[in-house]
Amino acid sequence: MNKASILYNLQYGEQKPDIKLLFESDSTKEIRIVFREGQLMKEHKTGFPITVEIFEGAIDFGVEGNVHKLVKGDIVALAAGIPHDLLAMDDSIVRLSLAKSDTVQRVKSVLER
Repeated sequence: MNKASILYNLQYGEQKPDIKLLFESDSTKEIRIVFREGQLMKEHKTGFPITVEIFEGAIDFGVEGNVHKLVKGDIVALAAGIPHDLLAMDDSIVRLSLAKSDTVQRVKSVLER
C-alpha cells in the first residue's frame, strides 16, 4: 500500500511551480504540482500518456493551441506526444499521474526552459 497526502507540507514556489513526487506504485508515479496564480508550465510533450487532476484552483490547459478551462475536480487524460501547457488562473494544486517509465526529472525540466 502507498499513502500520501496531496496537502501535506504544501509549498508554493515564488518563481515557478513546485513539483513533488508523492509516491510510486507498480504502474504509476503520482506527482503534486503547486502553482501560484499566473505561473506557467511552458508547452511540452510527454513520451507516455498522462492523467491530470485539478485538486484545487483553476488551470488553463492548452492542448495543441486550444485552451481548456479546468477547475477543481476536473480530470483529463492525454496521450503521449501531444503538445500541452498549463497556466494557473488561481493558486492551484494539480495531481499528475505518470507512467512508471516516465521521470519526475523530465517534468521538472519543463520549468527550466
